[in-house]
Amino acid sequence: MMKITHSKFNIGAIVRHRHFDFRGVIFDIDPEFSNTDEWYESIPADRRPRKDQPFYHLLAENPETYYVAYVSEQNLVDDRENGEVAHPMMSDYFRGLGNGRYMPKNHTA
Repeated sequence: MMKITHSKFNIGAIVRHRHFDFRGVIFDIDPEFSNTDEWYESIPADRRPRKDQPFYHLLAENPETYYVAYVSEQNLVDDRENGEVAHPMMSDYFRGLGNGRYMPKNHTA
C-alpha cells in the first residue's frame, strides 16, 4: 500500500531553519527521508528529526555563504516576510518572485 504524504511547504516557498541561522528557497521535496544513513546519524541524537515526514532541498544562505541544504519539515518555518533570497543558483530553478514565493521555471524533458 502506498503512503500518501502532504507537505506543508511547496516548491518556491521561502523558509528559514527553526534552530540554525539560515534561510532558503525550496527547489525539491522528498515525501519522507531519502538521504544516507551516514548523513542522518551525523545529526546529534537530541536534534535528529523523524524520518516519516517531508524533507526539503533548499537553495540556502546564511550571513557567510550559499549552499544546498536538506531539512525536515519540523525544522522549517515560513520566512517570506524577510524578502528575497540571493542564492546564485536561483535563476537555474526559478523565473522570479510573485505573491511571496518563487515561480519555478518550466522545464521540459
